[in-house]
Amino acid sequence: MKKSFVLFAAALLVAFAAPAFAANPFMDVPMNHWAYDAVSQLASKGVISGYPDGSYKGGQPATRYEMASIVARALAKVDLDKASKQDVEMLKKLVVEFKDELDALGVKVDKLDSRVAVLEKDLGGWSLAGEFRFDAKFQNEDDGYYGVDGKADFNLNRYRIWIRKRINETTSFTARLGRKADGATDLVKWDYYYVTTKLPYDITMTAGLQNIDWEDERGLYVDNEAFVGDWDLKGFRFQKSFGMVDFDAFVSHLDDGTASVDEYFMYGARLDFNFNEQFRLGLSGVWNSYDYEQSRRRDSVGVSDTYGADMEFKFNPSVSLKGAYYKQNLWEKTAGTLANDSPVAYKAILDVKQDLLKFTSLWLEYAKIDDSFVMTEDRHSSAYSNYGAEVLANRGAKTGNGDTTVFFARAKQKWNDKWSTFQRYLTADVSVTGADDTKNYTFGVAYQFNPAVRFELLYDKIDYGTSTGNQSGFRSGDDHLVRFRTHVVF
Repeated sequence: MKKSFVLFAAALLVAFAAPAFAANPFMDVPMNHWAYDAVSQLASKGVISGYPDGSYKGGQPATRYEMASIVARALAKVDLDKASKQDVEMLKKLVVEFKDELDALGVKVDKLDSRVAVLEKDLGGWSLAGEFRFDAKFQNEDDGYYGVDGKADFNLNRYRIWIRKRINETTSFTARLGRKADGATDLVKWDYYYVTTKLPYDITMTAGLQNIDWEDERGLYVDNEAFVGDWDLKGFRFQKSFGMVDFDAFVSHLDDGTASVDEYFMYGARLDFNFNEQFRLGLSGVWNSYDYEQSRRRDSVGVSDTYGADMEFKFNPSVSLKGAYYKQNLWEKTAGTLANDSPVAYKAILDVKQDLLKFTSLWLEYAKIDDSFVMTEDRHSSAYSNYGAEVLANRGAKTGNGDTTVFFARAKQKWNDKWSTFQRYLTADVSVTGADDTKNYTFGVAYQFNPAVRFELLYDKIDYGTSTGNQSGFRSGDDHLVRFRTHVVF
């Protein structure tokens, strides 16, 4: 087998991914040679490499190592967003042709085959993916703190169908069907529907109903809900990379069609400075623009704007230090409602992967939240609440004297491809005279029955203490939950 044949076949796979370079990196491949453009492109992408003297020696028979290297590198360099059906067909032929050589050299052909399957899945039309979660819940107290009607509940927690259409090389359509609970009836609703396309100057635009969660995209929470973000918005999102700086902005209009609910514009922008592989710094701002007539129908408190900064420093691939800081300006309908109209919230996180500690991963988080701070568009009780009980339900009632300090820890142990276990612990201290700390802890075990089906059994306990503080609405007492979940992805 001549190297020229392998070069030609591999060139067909990646030629679409990069323009021809003006300079030939190999002195023994002249500009008028049929393989000039292919050699230049393959070399620029790192798919092939020459000899120390600067030559390619394309006329020599290729060794098995060279053949396997070219196939594996070409596979890794294929641009999924630009790959054509012909490219994937050629890739499949190469994998089949060199299967024995790759296997002899220790290259995992099954991984290559799975990569080809991923490429094929996204080609030539519609693709479907889904998720299904069914829970059996048993709580201690009748109509207790976990939202279970009575003491037991069999609940269709989630079903989601992702529908995607690749329209052309620069444009795609995405939609998601999900569950809408309506009393005792489960209805179907469109969670999201949006189009993503490339604009001039390499700007990516997403238009439609979409989810924007800057904290989740940057790994700033591990359990449930962001401090600020996780918005489902109808609008436009624009993203562009300027090398080490990434720009992200959106504009949306919020209106559910009823006169009693706010109608307003929401704007957001952020910059991520990726200084190197270790350090990232993000700056963000979110602004709400209320119409006067609409603002008269608002509750007593609204968020005018939120400014934030977040960062991540990776000591190594297994250990990172993360943090986020937010400051808000609040709008008051009635003067004197707020003792603090410029609240802040921040959190510091140490994230350690299991490959460092060997037996467990570890997430340690410390947070401080002013009681006036509006978390996740006033869904403050959702933060840290993964199993139904509102962990931060005893936050102050926006009167300026109920700041909350949180310590949160989560550990997970992956024992093998089938079994894993996890533990959580949280304590929330509210600075209200006479109010006890809230404590929450969880123990769970999961079994991966097959690649698509996972079973999980957990025990969760919430304890609000015995005091009610000096404010109405404070919870007291405790409750616990046992939950068995069947989780299917397809």
